[in-house]
Amino acid sequence: MVVRLEGERLRVSGTAAAVERAHDILARMREAADGGAQLTPDDVVLAARETSGDAPAKRPHPKTLFIGQRGKEIRPKTEGQRAFVDAIERNTLTFGIGPAGTGKTFLAMVMAVRALRAREISRIILTRPAVEAGEKLGFLPGDLKEKVDPYLRPLYDALAELLDDGVVGRYLERGTIEVAPLAYMRGRTLSDAYVILDEAQNATREQLKMFLTRLGADAKMIVNGDITQIDLPRGVNAGLLDARRLFAGIDDIAIVEMDETDVVRHPLVGKIVAAYAKFQ
Repeated sequence: MVVRLEGERLRVSGTAAAVERAHDILARMREAADGGAQLTPDDVVLAARETSGDAPAKRPHPKTLFIGQRGKEIRPKTEGQRAFVDAIERNTLTFGIGPAGTGKTFLAMVMAVRALRAREISRIILTRPAVEAGEKLGFLPGDLKEKVDPYLRPLYDALAELLDDGVVGRYLERGTIEVAPLAYMRGRTLSDAYVILDEAQNATREQLKMFLTRLGADAKMIVNGDITQIDLPRGVNAGLLDARRLFAGIDDIAIVEMDETDVVRHPLVGKIVAAYAKFQ
């Protein structure tokens, strides 16, 4: 199939089936553009997947969730990401399980910041297990923030994509956004908040149970992890491995699994993930 731009017209040539599919993709792009969307190559890829012969029934173009710091429209880029966002909107507790690069952390942050801006919640709580520090956290130099910052840096990076540094600083200072290691969730009730546990594959069964039972009124929880990258010591059970068995079928809990087709980093990342999956 060949696509050529001729002035203000696109000329598509090829087999009848290929031309018909190209027409469907272009019509979908036109519909999204007419709706005000800033189209990207990822949108074209998503449209191509969703117009394939074995794709589910046609769905509307993904809605824009947020406008990032550089004016970029943020919306789901793959079918798995779309399912993840839909699950967060519809459920109180959502598990996002998938390989690196599928946007789990970033989309969870987008949904949280969006809810905060809409005043649906009063705070965002972000947490990760500080696995490598473990019980030795107290022996590291510096105050608590300096000790745990290296483990929480990906969460700060995601915030920086969404909000101005000054806004992030004010939110952190006031406690509107709280970033803390998982161990510091014990004994708390987390209400009126979006609560995100990142890198959950490195939480033990006991830690994950502790975290999930912190859920309070008017709160949502998002638990993200990659079960192929568990860094716990040998013989220690990862709580995330139990999620599908324990929570499948329970109302208001969603488990969304993504794979290499949902990777939105460099195209090689998806191929690397697939290679490891095949090897294992």
